[in-house]
Amino acid sequence: MEPILQVRHLKKYFPVKGLFFTKGYVKAVDDISFDIRKGETFGLVGESGCGKTTTGRTILRLIEPTDGEIIFEGKNIMELDKEGMKWFRRKAQIMFQDPYSSLNPRQTVFEVIMEPVRFHKIHIDDPEEFVIKLLESVGLNEMHLYRYPHEFSGGQRQRIALARLLAMKPEFIVLDEPTSALDVSVQANILNTLKDLQKDFGFTYLFISHDLGVVKYMSHRMGVMYLGKLVEIGPSDEIFENPLHPYTQLLLSAIPVPDPELAAELKAKRQKIEGEPPSPINPPKGCRFNPRCPFAKEICRKEEPPLVEAEKDHYVACWLYSKK
Repeated sequence: MEPILQVRHLKKYFPVKGLFFTKGYVKAVDDISFDIRKGETFGLVGESGCGKTTTGRTILRLIEPTDGEIIFEGKNIMELDKEGMKWFRRKAQIMFQDPYSSLNPRQTVFEVIMEPVRFHKIHIDDPEEFVIKLLESVGLNEMHLYRYPHEFSGGQRQRIALARLLAMKPEFIVLDEPTSALDVSVQANILNTLKDLQKDFGFTYLFISHDLGVVKYMSHRMGVMYLGKLVEIGPSDEIFENPLHPYTQLLLSAIPVPDPELAAELKAKRQKIEGEPPSPINPPKGCRFNPRCPFAKEICRKEEPPLVEAEKDHYVACWLYSKK
């Protein structure tokens, strides 16, 4: 299947300002490449601070990249002019983590949803009917049309945000931890709504989350990030059944198990991960996971491993699988 999005050597460095000069750079995203195929959900997981959210926002140019290429439907969005970016903004949308801060508290639901429609000068014969249909598609109704954001629960606000981005009829949506601020039962409803909408309209999702269970449920393929780098990419089921990178193995071993006896057995077998993630300002030489890796070799401390295809459609950046 043809990719709708191709990311090549994407970098995003944030300068660390000193009193008179720049002391260094936070390498939030450091030379990553991946594709997202049309109609699929690509999950992006990793510890807090690994660069997941920065990746999503940089792809949409909400944050300007330091370097790299972002190809959307064959067009390099880094080269688009003002009109080109307006086209891209309609095609690609984002759903933020906090549903309340992403909504204007002074606007009613009708105004919130119609604002981007008016900005892009999209002609709608009956705006009220148009908004009601969007609300119904995300599990709300016309009773909510002229209420304000503070009158809704967190789950309802996230549905309003979803209805707003659906008004643009996008093809690609970045979901930046869209359920992390919600209760578990509400999370399930939102996730099922997202899956239903993908089935009905063929949306392509970049699903960013630290919750591995949610990523497994939502995504067809996934990428694992560590300290600004992609260390493993592959089909979600394959990665969960056969994780290759030591960091992925440690992440998956930390998933809670509901059976107490099985949990105790797994805990005894589980490899412990030592230390905290290194600073992204001064990452370690070689493989960035080497200070915490139980399998680290001499080459891991000297040279950065390339992302290679270890199995069919399953890529890993680890010297255990490299031919060198």
